[in-house]
Amino acid sequence: MKSSNKGRTRSRAAIVVAAAASVAAGTALLPAASASAATARSTAPVVDQQTRATFQRLADAVFTDRTDALVDGGQGTRKKPLTKSFSGAVKLSAALARSENTALSSLDQRKARLAALGESYSKADTTVTLNSTRVQGTKAEAEVTETTTLTYKKVRGDEPGTTGFQAHHKLTFTADARGDWQLTGIRNTDPAAAGIAVNQPAQPSTGARVARVASGPTPKAPRAATTRTAPAKAKKLTGTTFNYKAMATYAEKYWKNYNTAYPNFNGHGAGGDCTNFVSQSLKAGGWKHVPGYVYDYTRWFGNAEIQSDSFVGVNEWSWFAQNSKRTTSLAYVYQMDVGDVLQMDFNRDGSKDHTMIVTYRSPQGVPYLTYHSANTYRRSVASIIASEPNSYYYAYRT
Repeated sequence: MKSSNKGRTRSRAAIVVAAAASVAAGTALLPAASASAATARSTAPVVDQQTRATFQRLADAVFTDRTDALVDGGQGTRKKPLTKSFSGAVKLSAALARSENTALSSLDQRKARLAALGESYSKADTTVTLNSTRVQGTKAEAEVTETTTLTYKKVRGDEPGTTGFQAHHKLTFTADARGDWQLTGIRNTDPAAAGIAVNQPAQPSTGARVARVASGPTPKAPRAATTRTAPAKAKKLTGTTFNYKAMATYAEKYWKNYNTAYPNFNGHGAGGDCTNFVSQSLKAGGWKHVPGYVYDYTRWFGNAEIQSDSFVGVNEWSWFAQNSKRTTSLAYVYQMDVGDVLQMDFNRDGSKDHTMIVTYRSPQGVPYLTYHSANTYRRSVASIIASEPNSYYYAYRT
């Protein structure tokens, strides 16, 4: 049965927003018809409220269409190509229209892979917040935050209610000779070590590294297989050395609203906040500080003022976890339970790139992970593998 999608009334054709963008010159708001490239090049150019709203609607339409491609019965299943021009309107450039069609095709294929793994989504809701705009001559940039909630379709019957994520993007626009704005580029601005969002088709860059090379040999974690296997015996979540329920509660409280008692490593060049976030969650569940030198991977500590490399670095955390015997390696990712940790090596070069924590396990044994920096809530391990089938995975029992 075709599902209804909340907030999904727009079609792909709506990606071509039929609202002309105007640029404010001085204190006067110019009508769209008179917004020209000359106007855009006027002294101290700004984007007026109408143009900002148009930019936001266009961004919302693009990311909504990406998400719909993953929804059972969603608009992404249709093969209608994106229109790349519309006289007098903000529109996609020809190159970007081709790129988005390729992205939607990729997401259609991901939906098929998820269906084969027994997962699908019944509806979704995507909203875009326009954070800032900047104009220089005939060029404009807009920074936006995309927030999406996907409702799990009850395929097995034991899925959680929803999964969600936040992602950050920079959009670039160019004004033509008539002054009409054209969307020419979309770039994800989350750190390279963030992992990809549910509706992000491209592989993440792996140029950024948090890890430092330690002197001497370091512990090597064995890779975990991604094949489905019988789930391991469920952990006792409370009343043991560690409180795994408290770990999950912390992670699900701060997955998108960061705890200001710790630094945020999502800034440019900071390397990403994923391991810092997981360490905070483990600390909330009873992991104790091991004070010492910040570069010594056998130490582990973190607060607002100072953090050891093992608290914030992907590889250093793995080295500490193994050396301290606080974790044991699991042979299969599907053996993970609440409070367990999953790491990924995107390009299989031996240096791990991303850290996540399990905050829910279904009665049938499917782990769901919550993480920064593409801030994500209860994403199934099946979905992660479907997005990153070629990555190496490392699963840790905490």
